Amino acid sequence: MFCRYEAAEESTDDDDAKVGLSEMRKNAIEALKNHDTVIQWDSDMVKQCAVNPGTVKYTGFLLATTSDKVERVKAANSLATPFERTKLADYILGAMVPCVRLYADLGKELLPFLDQGETTYPYKSIVDSYGSQGFEELALQNEEWLDKLSVTFTSEELDIIEKLYEKAMKLVLGFPLAQPLDQKSVIPIISREHNPAEYRLVIFFNFDQTCTVVNSSAILAEMAIISAPKSDENIGTVVRMLSADLRSTWGDLSKQYTEEYEQCIDTMLLTEKAENFDYERLHKVLEQLSDFEKRANTRVSKSGVLKGLKLEDIKRAGELMLLQDGYKSFLQSIIQNEQLNADIHVLSYCWCGDLIRSAFSSGGLDVLNVHANEFIHEENLSTGEIVKKVETPIDKLQACRKILNNYNNDKNNLTVQVGDSPNDLLCLLQADISIVLNPSTSLKRVRDYFGVSFIPLFPGIVEKQKIFAAGEESSCWNGLSGVLYTISSWAEIHAVMLGS
Repeated sequence: MFCRYEAAEESTDDDDAKVGLSEMRKNAIEALKNHDTVIQWDSDMVKQCAVNPGTVKYTGFLLATTSDKVERVKAANSLATPFERTKLADYILGAMVPCVRLYADLGKELLPFLDQGETTYPYKSIVDSYGSQGFEELALQNEEWLDKLSVTFTSEELDIIEKLYEKAMKLVLGFPLAQPLDQKSVIPIISREHNPAEYRLVIFFNFDQTCTVVNSSAILAEMAIISAPKSDENIGTVVRMLSADLRSTWGDLSKQYTEEYEQCIDTMLLTEKAENFDYERLHKVLEQLSDFEKRANTRVSKSGVLKGLKLEDIKRAGELMLLQDGYKSFLQSIIQNEQLNADIHVLSYCWCGDLIRSAFSSGGLDVLNVHANEFIHEENLSTGEIVKKVETPIDKLQACRKILNNYNNDKNNLTVQVGDSPNDLLCLLQADISIVLNPSTSLKRVRDYFGVSFIPLFPGIVEKQKIFAAGEESSCWNGLSGVLYTISSWAEIHAVMLGS
C-alpha cells in the first residue's frame, strides 16, 4: 500500500510536497518492519496463505486511483493536462489517509489493554507501533498534506476527494471484518447469546434524548404557543390562553420543574452513600422522584397549556422530529432480520403517544410498541388533559415487567435496555444488557450514591471477552449486576449487537 506515496510524489509539482511525501513513505515503511518481527515470511507460507478479500478490494482500489481508473475521477475528466495531473497526488492521499488514520486510532484504543510487562503476546510490537506518538504524527502529516494540496480545488474536485475518502474508509473497515476468528467471541451479542430457537430478544428504550435530539415536551409546548390566539379577537370556539400568556405560563412551569427536580435529586442523596450496589435502597429512594413527576404532570394538566392542539399537527411534528444519528438504521436492521425473533418497546414519559408513533411512522419502524401517556382529544383538538400511563421510574419498571410476564414460557428472554436518566435506572439495572447513551448529570450523581458502575462499552466488551474466553461464565450478560455500559452514539450499539 505505502508504495502509493511514491506515485503521489511523482504526480505533484510542489517541491515541499515531494519532500513531505517522501518522508511519510520512509516513516510508513519503518512502521511495517514491525510486521516482519512478528511474522516470519517464507515462500511456502506465502504460496499457501489465502489473500484476505478485504485486502484485495482495498489494494485494487488504490491501484485504480493511482492509475486514474476510478469512475468518479474519469467522469470529472479532471486529469486531461499535465497541470491537472498534479491533482492526482491529492486523490491518492484521499484514498490512503483513512487507512493510516484508522490504524493510528485502533492502536491508541488497544494500547491501554496490553499489559506492559507482558512479553508473550505475539502482536504487542505491532500494537505498540500503531499506538505510538510517532504513528499518530504520521497520520497527522497525511491529513495536513491532504488539506494543503486541495486548497485550490474546485467544489467538484473536493467532492471527488470526499467520495474517495468515504470509499476508502469503508474498504479499510473491511480488513478486520474479513478476518476469520480463531477463538469464540462475545460479540456480536446477537450471534453469540441469541439463539432464536431458545431466546426471545426484547429491546426497551427511552424516547426523549435517547432517540431524539430535542425533548418532546418542549416541542409540544412550542406548538401550543405558536398556534394559540395572539389577541382576544382571534379566540375561536375553544377557549385558550393568549400566546403571550401561554409562553409566560410555560416558562414558569419549566422553571419550577427544573428547580424542584434538582431539589428532589438533592434530597434523594441525603442518604448514606452505599459501599456496594444496593438495588433495593435505590428503588425506595426513586419513589421520591416518582411522587415529584406525578405532581409536575398534574400541574401541566391543570394549567391548560396543552389545550387546543390539532391531532394532525402533532403527527406532522412527530414526522419532522430530529432523531439521534444511527438510531433508525439500527432498529431497521433489527426489524428486517426476521430470524432474530425480536420485540421492541418504547417506554416513555412523553405526554403524547401519537407524537412518538408519528416519529416512527417512516422507515418501517411503525411496528414498534409504544408505551407512553396520551392526550385526550375532542373533535380533533386536545383538551389539555393527559391520560397518565407512564409517569415515573416505578411505572416504567412495572410496564417492563408486565411486558415480559405476558410472554409465553417457551423461550428465555434476552433483554436490552437503553436510557439516559434516573427515570430509566430501575429498568436499566433489571435488563441483561444495560446501555446508557450520554448519561445525564443527575444520573451520574445518583449512580455514585448507590454503587452503580459506569463502564465505557468498548473496555467493557474487552473484559467480557477475557471472561468468556476463559470459560468462567456460561453467559456474559446478567441483570442486576449494577453495571451500566456507556456509549456516545447508536453506532456503538449497532456494532456490539449486530456487528457490521
